[in-house]
Amino acid sequence: MGNKLTSRAKDYSKWYNEIVVNADLAENSAVRGCMIIKPYGYAIWEKVQAELDKMFKATGHENAYFPLFVPKSLFEAEEKNAEGFAKECAVVTHYRLKNDEENPGKLTIDPKAKLEEELVVRPTSEAVIWNTYKSWIQSYRDLPIKINQWANVVRWEMRTRLFLRTAEFLWQEGHTAHATKEEALEETQLMNQVYADFVENYMAIPVLQGTKTASERFAGAEETYCIEALMQDGKALQAGTSHFLGQNFAKAFDVKYATTEGDLEYVWATSWGVSTRLIGALIMTHSDDNGLVLPPNLAPLQVVIIPIYKGAEQQQQIAKVAENLKAKLEEKGVRIKFDNRDKFKPGYKFNEYELKGVPLRIAIGPKDLEKNTVEVARRDTLEKIIIPQQEVLMHVTEQLDQMQEALFQKALDFRANNMTEVNDYDEFKKILDLKGGFLLAHWDGTAETEEAIKKETKATIRCIPLTEKKETGQCIYSGKPSLQRVVFAKAY
Repeated sequence: MGNKLTSRAKDYSKWYNEIVVNADLAENSAVRGCMIIKPYGYAIWEKVQAELDKMFKATGHENAYFPLFVPKSLFEAEEKNAEGFAKECAVVTHYRLKNDEENPGKLTIDPKAKLEEELVVRPTSEAVIWNTYKSWIQSYRDLPIKINQWANVVRWEMRTRLFLRTAEFLWQEGHTAHATKEEALEETQLMNQVYADFVENYMAIPVLQGTKTASERFAGAEETYCIEALMQDGKALQAGTSHFLGQNFAKAFDVKYATTEGDLEYVWATSWGVSTRLIGALIMTHSDDNGLVLPPNLAPLQVVIIPIYKGAEQQQQIAKVAENLKAKLEEKGVRIKFDNRDKFKPGYKFNEYELKGVPLRIAIGPKDLEKNTVEVARRDTLEKIIIPQQEVLMHVTEQLDQMQEALFQKALDFRANNMTEVNDYDEFKKILDLKGGFLLAHWDGTAETEEAIKKETKATIRCIPLTEKKETGQCIYSGKPSLQRVVFAKAY
């Protein structure tokens, strides 16, 4: 089983799709635009869920679950939100099928089963949640409400790609309600920081934090904070968003609370989410021409032990050593597997785990038995080293930490080498075509200029960075005054 993938340099898109399929992460389903997440791909998502869930609970959030279906009238209540998602909505109009009398064995829609009101399959849950909050919130004593839900949503995308853009995807969506604007804004910024911490510390992907321009904001939000990552092909990927919704949803659903003085005030809202798209980011940031490369903190399997033997006796002797090492590493919290399948040769297994991105591989053969050694191979560098068995525990834990750090540093260096300050439009277009990456450029703050640049170059403003120093200048397109540089890039 050779890992004969199309090279990244030759065809990045094909390389990505081959990794998703060959590493057994996901495949296309019978429903156009929807994917089947296979056990290995889902194991990565479970790890994402587990770590984020801890972080949400540590910041005072609770999990709940809301319906998949949203009555159309509720969906229409917040006008901007409804307009923003209208083109992507799947709608349920009937609740029953019946046998087709003219075609036995076929089913047809029962015209008598038309719903009185159509139901939108949720593209996001603000409408149904804020309709619920109306009955949950009466006074300041009921606030804040900090709810998260792990769910699926449907956005009827026409052009789809596994993990990056599918008609149905898995995500989490947080929805919070607050008494003051300051508290809601603080929550919005906090959750964007939680996302940044998770993506950097677990996924080993450096991110830029910033706010979106008005045209790129979430429909119905007053401010959208985001984290933006840079992929190996020089394109940006939005890895997470956190929205300050102001009082828009509270006004749309008439959600008021009695203040300590007894006055009635509208509630302030936030919502925030990340999705299975993060797995796409993971693949595109670290992987190579041999397959997937997973950062140890997020890898479902951190270490695999592969025996090399001839005959049953050698197999048993090696298995004894392997099981002993496995038990000791498990005690240290290492996620480890001993692959003792005798239907596959060691070479096949080496390729399989390399393709699946398992951080460390331990091989034990007859010579290792004699010398009390093992061979340890690292997935990111492909370096192999022979070490004494008694050093395995220390070596493995050290290597996992080093690999996590090295992957982050490599991605950080790549971003630094692909972040360019540009000062005029010709330079902007030239660098965008030749190099790509993040382009830091002055913009006059108008939607007209933003749209013109997008139309001419396909580059969008990824964010107005939070950390960028204020620096006056001239817009690269219009020449009008600008207060700071913003981040442009072509994006997924």
